Amino acid sequence: MSRFWSLLPITGLLCLTTACTQPQPPAPDTRAADERAIRDLEIEWSKMMAAKDVERVVSYYADDASLFELNAPIATGTAAIRASFTKLFAMPGVSLNFQTVKVEVARGGDLAYSHGTYTFSMDGPKGKPVNDKGKYVTVYRKQAGGQWKAVADINNSDLPMK
Repeated sequence: MSRFWSLLPITGLLCLTTACTQPQPPAPDTRAADERAIRDLEIEWSKMMAAKDVERVVSYYADDASLFELNAPIATGTAAIRASFTKLFAMPGVSLNFQTVKVEVARGGDLAYSHGTYTFSMDGPKGKPVNDKGKYVTVYRKQAGGQWKAVADINNSDLPMK
């Protein structure tokens, strides 16, 4: 009889463990909606770039994001990204627009990336226009509230080096 009582806690623990490890139903697949949300976000983000609205542009980045700009060190964090765009938008005649080509959302629904093209222009030395075109990749992470924020953003030119 004492053997029965000694097995009772073990049996209870096994039953509890089995109950807690029942397979969970798969999370709903929200990739199509997430892709649309990122495409819409990038349309608005491009408008804020064209408007040179530093604060709104910075708001698309996560607090720990990194910006990898051409000919510049990595800007990590909100303050560094803000400083980068403040400097960029202060350049005479600056214009920057981008167009999304592809968005891919991970099956888990927490990470995504986009890539696309950009055009850039500004007044160069002695007022001569400087024009550039190229491509970009942005990595997004879904935030706790469900909003997508950029965590890594890189671009590079299509034009040959002179």
